[in-house]
Amino acid sequence: MAWEDRTPFDAIEASYGLKEKDVIELMRKTLKTTSFKLWRKRVVARKTKHLKLRGFKVGTFRCYTQKNR
Repeated sequence: MAWEDRTPFDAIEASYGLKEKDVIELMRKTLKTTSFKLWRKRVVARKTKHLKLRGFKVGTFRCYTQKNR
C-alpha cells in the first residue's frame, strides 16, 4: 500500500495501525537504498498521499482486505 502512490498514509494507518513515520521507517529497512530514495522523492511530491492535501473524494483507497464501511 505504501508503494502505491494513490494510497494515503491515513489509509495505511487505518488498515495496519502504522503512522506515516513508521511506514517511512519500514520502507527504509525493506527497500534498497536507491529504491527508497526514489519512493521518497515520489511521495513528497504527491498530494494524494496526504488526505488533507487531496482536493477530491473520488479515487479513495479500497483494499481487498477492507470490508464495506
